[in-house]
Amino acid sequence: MVAQHITGIEPVVEGTARLAASGVTVGYGGRIVIDDLDVAIPPGVMTTIIGPNGCGKSTLLRTLSRLLRPTSGTVVLDGEDIAKLRTRDVAKKLGLLPQAPVAPEGLTVSDLVARGRHPHQSWLRQWSSDDACVVERALAMTGVSDLADRPVDSLSGGQRQRVWISMTLAQGTDLLLLDEPTTYLDLAHAVDVLDLVDDLHESGCTVVMVLHDLNLATRYSDNLIVMRDGAIQAQGHPRDVITAELLNEAFGLRAQVIDDPVGDRPLIVPIGRTHVNFVTEKGS
Repeated sequence: MVAQHITGIEPVVEGTARLAASGVTVGYGGRIVIDDLDVAIPPGVMTTIIGPNGCGKSTLLRTLSRLLRPTSGTVVLDGEDIAKLRTRDVAKKLGLLPQAPVAPEGLTVSDLVARGRHPHQSWLRQWSSDDACVVERALAMTGVSDLADRPVDSLSGGQRQRVWISMTLAQGTDLLLLDEPTTYLDLAHAVDVLDLVDDLHESGCTVVMVLHDLNLATRYSDNLIVMRDGAIQAQGHPRDVITAELLNEAFGLRAQVIDDPVGDRPLIVPIGRTHVNFVTEKGS
């Protein structure tokens, strides 16, 4: 897919954080999940949050998107406290794809993607030809134009993920938050979806994802946020962050870290109890 630029979006000054959290504490039912966390999302790059199950990855993403309100601390979006912004204004700046979204039965692809234009509608501004053009462009950018008249529930998992991403794009924002966009996808479809996300990044989007597959996270990310027990253990480029020591500390995983033979990122080779010929001193 050839990267295209998204129209109608204000350019971001290089080096300024679009999205940041300061002293954020979040919990459920009296249990603290994230405690006094600070993080800044660099603009124009692919950021992926990784960490063991239950460490607070999705909680952090939901907090950054204002789906969860922290008990203390502040989330700032484009220099403003996100809690003080109208929901419609947040939706014009930030698009969120939650885990395993479900469309109403029988809803067509084009109708679902058109829902991404709702933040731009009001009693003064109804559906227009400009909205139709944005939807058409979003369908084309995600490669699902030929599926426009199909019911969403008739599509494969990979096709559905593309359609949901298309709806997020139709919001007209260049800040995308994706919570496990490869969930339930086989490896081929997962790579296909992440290639699409990378195309969107190349077109000008800042992307924040949660991923479970560590090697896909290192392959597709410019910036990794490694979490453990509700805190950030490391952050930076995969080449600077991923080490055997960190994997052991954050995940309890014994692994060797080698050069990816088809890329310029580290490759993680897990070490189990069986089917292991030898373990080098570096990976032990």
